[in-house]
Amino acid sequence: MIKLSNLYDDFRDSQTIRSFASIIAKDAKKLKKSINIMEVCGGHTHTIMKYGLPQLLPDNINFVHGPGCPVCIMPKERIDHAYILSEQNDVILITLGDMIKVPGSRGSLQSARASGADVRFVYSPMECLTIARDNPDKKIIYFAIGFETTTPMTASLLEAVIKQDIKNIFFHINHVTVPEAMELLIDSDDSCIDAFLGPAHVSVITGSKIYDIFPKKFATPVVVAGFEPVDMIQAISMIVKQFAEQRCELEVQYKRLVSFEGNTIAQQKVAKYMQVADKFRWRGLGDIPGSSLELREEYARYDATKIYKDILPNKPIDDHKLCKCGDILKGAGSPLDCPIFGTACKPNTPIGSCMVSSEGACAAYYKYGGDI
Repeated sequence: MIKLSNLYDDFRDSQTIRSFASIIAKDAKKLKKSINIMEVCGGHTHTIMKYGLPQLLPDNINFVHGPGCPVCIMPKERIDHAYILSEQNDVILITLGDMIKVPGSRGSLQSARASGADVRFVYSPMECLTIARDNPDKKIIYFAIGFETTTPMTASLLEAVIKQDIKNIFFHINHVTVPEAMELLIDSDDSCIDAFLGPAHVSVITGSKIYDIFPKKFATPVVVAGFEPVDMIQAISMIVKQFAEQRCELEVQYKRLVSFEGNTIAQQKVAKYMQVADKFRWRGLGDIPGSSLELREEYARYDATKIYKDILPNKPIDDHKLCKCGDILKGAGSPLDCPIFGTACKPNTPIGSCMVSSEGACAAYYKYGGDI
């Protein structure tokens, strides 16, 4: 039997990592200026920190953290929606694990559960089907979060609900899309981004085609990278080589799973049940038009945001004044710039969402330490 750890050995091989670091060092000498690379995905941030990749790179190659954590970018008012829904006597609120601890203005879903609300987290949205059958007298509300990676699972759940004629499952959709946020960041007047590391799992679904606009319109290279340290440092090498050779292209390092077109079956399923919403307020970035999805009108009977519209507030809620999560999410700061990082704000007492999520930048800094 092949041990699982052996499957990853090639992607964590120290000699391979050092070889790519040597290539980067040579190419970096040809650069006319420093390069700021934004890793859009929080999973990439954790790989960078865990394996100490910045310590292997020359001084003119820098990382800038991005908004690639679906829990981190969730604004407080939407967390409040989940809290309010969970307080209803006939509701069981279901969501994915990271959402449980994120604080809204009323508290977290964990505190709502401690106060008596029936809040449950699942590993797969399809678990809602069993919960609905076991609780026919309850309304099961799935608080759906995530980027393009998890959206097909929500669409599959809705499809199953319709086919099985389940009457007591409803949806609060909070699915957001990556390219629009990337455009906002690169097109801002104070942008310091020179290149992007494209998300891995998102790109498996969407294909790399969603990043084609960046080299063409914004003269900004994008390299789609896997999560392992060899993946990451190879992708960084590809970016640095582009600058050394004065190229600007979309490339894919993660070719073993990412194609240009992506998973078209998943894309079609999402398009069948959802449509682009007018806007979504991202924590730290503000309102971004066309950056989220909502249920199509023909499925409005399953839409909790419409069914409970009279009790769900829409007014934006600001973050804690000392929390720098917003700046971190738009690449304007690092966790070490936050005055409450590691003191008032820790994983067991989080003030901001970047400390709560397993993909958050603050959680990565706290767990692995160091200054990148």
